[in-house]
Amino acid sequence: QVQVVESGGGLVQAGGSLRLSCAASGRTFSRYGMGWFRQAPGKEREFVAAINWTGGSTLYADSVKGRFTCSRDNNKNTLYLQMNTLKPEDTAVYYCAVRGGTYSSSSSYVNEYDYWGQGTQVTVSS
Repeated sequence: QVQVVESGGGLVQAGGSLRLSCAASGRTFSRYGMGWFRQAPGKEREFVAAINWTGGSTLYADSVKGRFTCSRDNNKNTLYLQMNTLKPEDTAVYYCAVRGGTYSSSSSYVNEYDYWGQGTQVTVSS
């Protein structure tokens, strides 16, 4: 059984930084692409960042490019999202997701992810 657990959310002032972590278990973590998505109140879930199974390729939404960095440590079975220069519009619940296919690439499509965490709240005050 695959389990995905996010941590690291919180309240931060605009311009500040947070680092989210995602611990995945139940499968060989290093074989799967992973991603971060977010959902603000009243809005649909949207893509934030993704990384392929090796960690050598990343993909970012235009809204976070240059401010967020997605990385992974396969030895620790952990995915990270370093968020810098945070803005109030970054406020949302952030979700970690795992792709279903082995040796998978990074992807921005929510339907290509099979396993999801419960989410962690990020609130950026102005």
